[in-house]
Amino acid sequence: MSLSSLFVAFSSLVGHLADLLEPVFNASAAAVAIIVFTALVRLLVHPLSRASARGAKARTKLAPRIAELRKKHGKNPEKFQKAVMELHREEKVSPLSGCLPSLFQLPAFFLLYHVFSNSRIGGEPNELLGHKLGAAPLGNRWFDALSDGGLFGPAGLVYLALFALVTAVATFSYRRTKLQMAAAPLPVAGDGQQMPGMGAMTRFMPLMSFMTLFTVAVVPLAAALYVVTSTAWSAVERAVLYRDMYRDVEGPAVTSGAPRTSVR
Repeated sequence: MSLSSLFVAFSSLVGHLADLLEPVFNASAAAVAIIVFTALVRLLVHPLSRASARGAKARTKLAPRIAELRKKHGKNPEKFQKAVMELHREEKVSPLSGCLPSLFQLPAFFLLYHVFSNSRIGGEPNELLGHKLGAAPLGNRWFDALSDGGLFGPAGLVYLALFALVTAVATFSYRRTKLQMAAAPLPVAGDGQQMPGMGAMTRFMPLMSFMTLFTVAVVPLAAALYVVTSTAWSAVERAVLYRDMYRDVEGPAVTSGAPRTSVR
């Protein structure tokens, strides 16, 4: 199937789904159709997310064995790295498993971005651009809303609601990511020292959740809906899949009666 045919098929799928939802959601039916589509994509990717969570937990459990390998091969970084890779292979733990859920979602995001960024699909007028979420057209961006009514105009208020939702989800994800990183061991070099750049990365990674605010502002509203829905899904999904790791970090402070240190 050519890309042009794929875009036509996807546009038709969203249109038919919007038609089914229109009796309930009226003019916002296409927006709800995108949310439903996003949920379906996340359901398909969920097995990969579960595998990623198992891999993260497995890597945490391997920390004592990696420490032993570090003592044994501390003076030979190359041999240490080879031994760690062999250990991961034996335990069937993939260091890249955490990237797979995001990679498999890229085609869906690309489809939405393309379909709602073009006035014509397959040589025909793109009827999906006539759909809205509230007063905001699904093919417009935040800057379009600012130029048509301003920050607190009808379309601007739709974006303010999305920004508020993204900020809430990002704050929740930030705290959870800090807990997860506290439970997971950081990669080290063969001499036992932290690998160069890891300190900066560990400080930056929890803040990645807030990058969604920028994405929502610059992509078409339809693609922004995909991002917001997927981000909210991820936050809930990770809270469930990684609950054991969070409990391992928070548990000692609770069970010992010591005050819990807040994550900032």
